[in-house]
Amino acid sequence: MSRFNNLEFGEEFDGELQNKSAQPAGSKPKLIKDEAHYLAEAKCALESGKFDHALRAYSKVLEFNPRNPAAWTGQVRMLVEMDDLEAAKLWADKALENFPHEPELLAAKAVVLARSGDFKAALAYSDAAIDERGDTPYIWLARGDVQLAREEKRADFCFEKAFSLSAGDWVVRWLAARAHYYYEKFAAALRLVQEALTLNASQAVLWLQMGFCQQGLGLVGAARTSFEHARELSPDSDAPDAALRGLYQLSFWEKLQCRWRQVFNG
Repeated sequence: MSRFNNLEFGEEFDGELQNKSAQPAGSKPKLIKDEAHYLAEAKCALESGKFDHALRAYSKVLEFNPRNPAAWTGQVRMLVEMDDLEAAKLWADKALENFPHEPELLAAKAVVLARSGDFKAALAYSDAAIDERGDTPYIWLARGDVQLAREEKRADFCFEKAFSLSAGDWVVRWLAARAHYYYEKFAAALRLVQEALTLNASQAVLWLQMGFCQQGLGLVGAARTSFEHARELSPDSDAPDAALRGLYQLSFWEKLQCRWRQVFNG
């Protein structure tokens, strides 16, 4: 619960607002870290897979503007990506008190409910997001997430709708891959990551996600190669090394299961 308590006005985020009036005469102006700055920082952190960093950046946005619905929604989305569904639900409810008709916030709440097993309520919130004239890639990603939870074939249509609204955007396909991976649809997730890589092969998070998908399919050798490539692209990140350690630490039975999955998947 401590994460939830610190979300809106967190004190752990470094890089406080610089006061221009306090600068010595003749010195170069320091960067002003305002609402727009932290929104951009949150976006960059999200695209780097640093969801905890993005979460804190969104909380800084709210310090400047508590009426920014994108920041409220962003916090819910980051908590979902971090699989902290309890905090995500609490934060979504708090946000909806202020923005009851915000389409992407309704969509984020739908994802939280779907991943928590409340499929009926999840679909209702997703319907509400669309009814509020919501027609953004995230709303359809969320709709697809809900349909995956319900094991509905219509999920594919929702993801394709998201892609049509974001032509050439590797991030949307990556997020779709993450949703499929969450529901253990490893082959579909791998295909989506490969599509994202055709759009931008320089992103370490894509190679990392591909490695996880390959591992889920029992392709341990291929997963190792993908993790190593992610490490080459992002040598300062701990995530590729952690993924490689996870491969090395697979138990005998887990390795046997991987071999069976590899045979099963051809």
